[in-house]
Amino acid sequence: MVVLTGCSQNYYNEPITSSTPGFWSHYVVYSFSRFILWLASLVGNSYGWAIVLFTIIIRIVLLPLNYYQIKSMNKQQALQPQIKELQKKYPGKDMESRQKMSEEQQKLYSDAGINPFASLLPMLIQLPVMFALYQAIFKTQELRTGSFLWMQLGKPDPYYIMAILAALFTLLSTYISSISQPNQTGITKIMMFTMPLIIFFPALTFASAITIYWVVTNAFQVLQTLILQNPFKFRREQREKEEAEKEKQKAIRKAKKKAFKKK
Repeated sequence: MVVLTGCSQNYYNEPITSSTPGFWSHYVVYSFSRFILWLASLVGNSYGWAIVLFTIIIRIVLLPLNYYQIKSMNKQQALQPQIKELQKKYPGKDMESRQKMSEEQQKLYSDAGINPFASLLPMLIQLPVMFALYQAIFKTQELRTGSFLWMQLGKPDPYYIMAILAALFTLLSTYISSISQPNQTGITKIMMFTMPLIIFFPALTFASAITIYWVVTNAFQVLQTLILQNPFKFRREQREKEEAEKEKQKAIRKAKKKAFKKK
C-alpha cells in the first residue's frame, strides 16, 4: 500500500502499449490491461464487471494454494496440545530454552509435514497481482475513465460504500475462519479485528477498481471458507466429541463408584 500510494501519478498516466519497454510493464501490466479489456468485451464493455470477473478468475487460480494453506493450518491446530506441552517444558525466556523450543517445534512440524510459511503464499502472490491491476487501471484510458454503478473506476468511491463492504467482508471471512480454529493465539484474535481497519482506511482513497477487487476477493474468501473448512460442521463435531467425552468420564466415575461399593 505504501508503494502504491507513493508512486508518481504522471508515471501511471503514461498509456501502456505493446511497445512499452520493461519486463514488468510489457509482460505483466500490459497483459493484465488487455485481458481485462477482453473480459469487458464479453459483458457489454462494462469495465467494472470485467474487474469482477478478473478477480474471480484470480481467486479460482489460487484455489489449490488456498486449499493447501487451509490443510496446513488445520494440521497446525491439531498440534496445538503438543505445542503447549513444549511451552510448559521450556518456560524460560533465555536463549537456550528458546532455541530448544524452536528446534522441537520445527521437528513437530517436519514430522507432520507442515510448512509454517504456507499460510503466507496466497497473500504474497496477490500483492503483485494487486500492484499490476493498480498500474493497469491508470495506464489504460478505458479503465481509468470507465464507470461502474455510481463510481468512476480511476477515482475513490465518493460514498465509501466499497470501502465499508471491503472491511465487512474481511471481518466476516476472518471470523468464519476462526470458528474452525478454536486454539488461536492472542495475535491471531487481534488481527481478526485489525485487518478490516487495515483494508478500510486505504480503500477510502484508492481507486474504485481496487476496492471492487478487495470486495470481490473477500466475498469469495467467505464462500471458500464455508465450502473448504465448513466451520459450522467443525463446531458441531467438536460439541459431539465434548459430549461423548463427558459421557465417557461419567461412565468411568460410575464404574469406579460401583466397584468401590462392592469392596
